Amino acid sequence: MNETFKALSDENRRKILDLLQNGDLTAGDIAKHFEMSKPGVSQHLSILKNAELVYAIKKGQYVYYSLNSTVFQDVLKWVIQFNSTTKGEDLC
Repeated sequence: MNETFKALSDENRRKILDLLQNGDLTAGDIAKHFEMSKPGVSQHLSILKNAELVYAIKKGQYVYYSLNSTVFQDVLKWVIQFNSTTKGEDLC
């Protein structure tokens, strides 16, 4: 889960995840939304892949990136557990 939070800590990577909510995209499609080099976008995609937040699927000569919603569900479950353990407790 450390890799997940590290990947989510960067604004550019969060923007990539936002873009992928609308469907699969190639690295080139993603790069059009940023003012950075294509290798820079590829580095962000690599970090997202290593954190298993995105899948990379090769179709023909292109690699398409898509969200891995399973990891988001795991993170959400982890966060929700704190809500259930603090109910009724005064946090101040």
